[in-house]
Amino acid sequence: MSIEELELGDRRLRKFVNVPWQINRHDPNWTPPLRADMLGSHLLRITGLLTPAHPYHQSAEVTHFLVHSGRGLLGRISAAVNQRFNEHYNTRIGFFGFFDTVEDYNVARLLLDSAREWLAKRGMEIMRGPGGYSTATHESQQAVLIDGFGTPPTVELTHNPPYYGEFLERYGLVKAKDYHAYIINISDGPDERLQRIVDAVRTRRQIETRKIDLSQTRAEVDKIVSIYNEAWADNWGFLPLTDSEAGAMADSLKLVADPGLLRFAYVDGELAAVLGALPDPNVAFRPRWSRWRDTDTVRVARLLRTRRHIPRIRLMFFGIRPQFRKLGVDAVLYHEVLGYALAHGYEQCEPSMLLEDNDLILRASAFMGGHRYKTWRVYEMPIQNS
Repeated sequence: MSIEELELGDRRLRKFVNVPWQINRHDPNWTPPLRADMLGSHLLRITGLLTPAHPYHQSAEVTHFLVHSGRGLLGRISAAVNQRFNEHYNTRIGFFGFFDTVEDYNVARLLLDSAREWLAKRGMEIMRGPGGYSTATHESQQAVLIDGFGTPPTVELTHNPPYYGEFLERYGLVKAKDYHAYIINISDGPDERLQRIVDAVRTRRQIETRKIDLSQTRAEVDKIVSIYNEAWADNWGFLPLTDSEAGAMADSLKLVADPGLLRFAYVDGELAAVLGALPDPNVAFRPRWSRWRDTDTVRVARLLRTRRHIPRIRLMFFGIRPQFRKLGVDAVLYHEVLGYALAHGYEQCEPSMLLEDNDLILRASAFMGGHRYKTWRVYEMPIQNS
């Protein structure tokens, strides 16, 4: 068993991307992102996260470790120092991410030791993860699944073997924060209580809503970002989105967005809130375990062919600017999006990556008829005491 370090831009990162394909070979629920999301694709016009051109690397230093035995891939991990995150919080937190390992604690320990030592050399005091590269709120692939292994993940969320959490805790990492997912059966229709609340809210205030205009995608994403940077500012792990990250978001929306599921709300003519749900591309991206049927080109073609018949949506973001909270704007947007989803054949909605201590959004998800069905955990530990 040996470990090698792969710097950003290393061609061996293709092996790094392939590790979870091997580890999850027999898990019927595991669903990977496109390889292009990691490695980039000119054809699909995707700037891969693991490429120097991705905007993440404008303010971060990263590396990658790969464990193998002969030709067999046993595990992977990344280590990252996100300067912008540490400047925002005045901390010295280093992150580990892309954590995947076979069921062998010695492999997990070697990976974690390598990431910790790399971070220690850069003066970091705490190691937190796993994430993509790090665990800022807007990043994909956050945390380790610790409950809800019997169903597949929705877009950008992780699914992993149950022993991942056990290995991390055995290493000495402890819980930093949990995230939850709820599932709502859209086919049940909006609750009558919600209809009464919406009617009452509209009689008291002038609230107007509209769907997103995909012909003006970048301008619309700029509005989403402006709300996000206000509405999420006090959330654990928040980091403001930059202009370049907004551009990447705009590109990703075009592939699968259904405009009726992305809506803005205005109160007395002023932009107040946004709710964004997406048809879940993971329904089309599920592995077929065939070399050609699992290529990005075939998976994207499958998505384009079926995207208006996907039964499941993920509620990706929902933000209300602070001055417009507790006015009922949330009820209006929930009601409209769920009504649209019901009319267009969607069957389930998943509000997810909900902070465990965000009582407002947890109660709202339960009020909408949802029940908790998945939990992910972010871990951390002091580097100097490990």
